[in-house]
Amino acid sequence: MTHQLLIYNTLTRNKEVFKPLIPGRVGMYVCGPTVYGDPHLGHARPAITFDILFRYLRHLGYKVRYVRNITDVGHLEHDADEGEDKIEKKARLEQLEPMEIAEYYTLRYHHAMEALNVLPPSIEPHATGHIIEQIQLVKEILNNGFAYESNGSVYFDVERYNQKYHYGKLSGRNLEDVINHSRDLAGTEEKHNQVDFALWKKAQPQHIMRWPSPWSDGFPGWHCECTAMGRKYLGAHFDIHGGGMDLIFPHHECEIAQAVASQGSEMVHYWMHNNMITINGQKMGKSLGNFITLEQFFTGQHPQLTQAYSPMTIRFFILQAHYRSTVDFSNEALQASRRGMERLFDAIRQLDHIQAQADGKITEAYAQEVEQKCYEAMDDDLNTPIVISHLFDACHTVNQLVNHQLTITPQGLQALTQIFHTFVFDLLGMKAEESGSNQREQAYSQAIDLLLDIRSQAKSNKDWATSDKIRDALTQIGFEVKDTKDGATWKLNR
Repeated sequence: MTHQLLIYNTLTRNKEVFKPLIPGRVGMYVCGPTVYGDPHLGHARPAITFDILFRYLRHLGYKVRYVRNITDVGHLEHDADEGEDKIEKKARLEQLEPMEIAEYYTLRYHHAMEALNVLPPSIEPHATGHIIEQIQLVKEILNNGFAYESNGSVYFDVERYNQKYHYGKLSGRNLEDVINHSRDLAGTEEKHNQVDFALWKKAQPQHIMRWPSPWSDGFPGWHCECTAMGRKYLGAHFDIHGGGMDLIFPHHECEIAQAVASQGSEMVHYWMHNNMITINGQKMGKSLGNFITLEQFFTGQHPQLTQAYSPMTIRFFILQAHYRSTVDFSNEALQASRRGMERLFDAIRQLDHIQAQADGKITEAYAQEVEQKCYEAMDDDLNTPIVISHLFDACHTVNQLVNHQLTITPQGLQALTQIFHTFVFDLLGMKAEESGSNQREQAYSQAIDLLLDIRSQAKSNKDWATSDKIRDALTQIGFEVKDTKDGATWKLNR
C-alpha cells in the first residue's frame, strides 16, 4: 500500500505530510539526556517515541541518519545561564572527575535503553567533544550582529534578533512585554536584557570544566550544542528535530534563533515533541524530585511501587497513549499494561499452534484488512494506541480460532502471523519476556509444554488419574489449560 505519513509539526501546529528534503533520506536529531543521574521514566518516553519514528521511517524504506546527543557540559543547575553545572555539581558531591560522572551515567542510560529495546542512534555525539564547533557557531552569531560580549561571556541579543525575525514562533510566546520590562534591569548584570541567553560563559575560578576561547576560558551555553552538532552531522537544513515538550521553551526556541542568526535560515523542517509523564498530574522530573528511576521500576524498589515492572511493561505502558498525550503514572495503569502486553504475546504464541484449513472462514482478506488499519494508524502521526486496539481485535479472532469457533486458511494464518510480528516486534519494538530474560521465558514455556506432553501421553494410555492430577496442579498455581482436538493450550492467569 502507498503510505502518506502525517506528522504533527509543532512549528506550524498542524499535521503535515512528511516529505524529506532529500528523497529517500531522512535526517533526524533528538535531544538526549543530561547525564548526571540515573535515567527515569521521563527519559524513557522521548527515547521510545523517537525509536518508533526511527523504526517506521526505516520500515517505509527511508535511509535514516538518527542523531541523539549526550549533554555532558553546560546544563546549569538553576536555569540555562545561572548556577552550577549539573554534572560538575554531582562530581563535587561524589568527589569524582566530571567525566567519570558523565561516563558512568551514560552507560546507565545505555543499559536502560537496551532493556527497553530502544535502537541505538546512528550517531551519539557528546557536547564536550564538539567545543570547536560551538565556538565557531558563537563567532558566526557575533559577526552577524546578534550577540555581544560581556565580561568574557557572550550573550544572544534577543531584542535585536526579534526586530528582524520572530523570537517565540515555536512556543507561541510574545516577548515584547518581557523585553520592555527587562530594560529596567539593564546594567545590573552582564546581560542587556533578562531574556538574553548565554552562548559562551566565562568560567569562575572554581569551575572545573573549561576550554580556551577568543573571549575567555569557559564553556558553551546549553543551547549551542544541539545547533552545532545538528549542523555538523545533518547539514544546514535537515528534516526532523525532536524532544520532550518541556524543551520547546527555551531550548528549542533558542536553537531556532541561533540557526537563523548564524546562517540566515532555519535548520529544521519538522519539530516534533512528545508530551510528559506525570505523577498525580504533575510532571515527573529530577528538578521536582518526584521521579522514579527505570532501575527502580525494574526492581520494584520504590515506595510508590507495589511491585516490579519489566522493561517491556514500561514500553507498552508508554505506547498505549499517543505520544502527544500526557501519561499519568499509577500502579493500576502499569498492571493493566502488563495484562494487555501478555494478551498480545499469548495470541502470537497461540498462532503457532493453530491448524489451518483449506476451506477456513478467515481468509487472507481479513489479515489484509487488519494490516491496512494498522498502517493507517501509524501513518496518522504514529498513533500507536490505535494500532494496539486493532491488534487486540485480532487477538479476539485468534482466541476464536483456538476455541474452534472459527477456522482459517493457510494463507490467512501466514498473513495474520506476519502482521503480528511486523507490528508488535518490528514497529512497536516489543520483545517477548517473562519475569526477566528471554532465556528464562523459554525454559519456563518448555517446562509447561513438557508437563502437557506427559499429560497427553497419560490420556492416550487412559491414565486419567495422572492426566487430571497435572491439569489440576497447573490450575491450582494459576495456569489455565484448555483441551482442543489438536492437543492442549495454556496461559498463565495473573
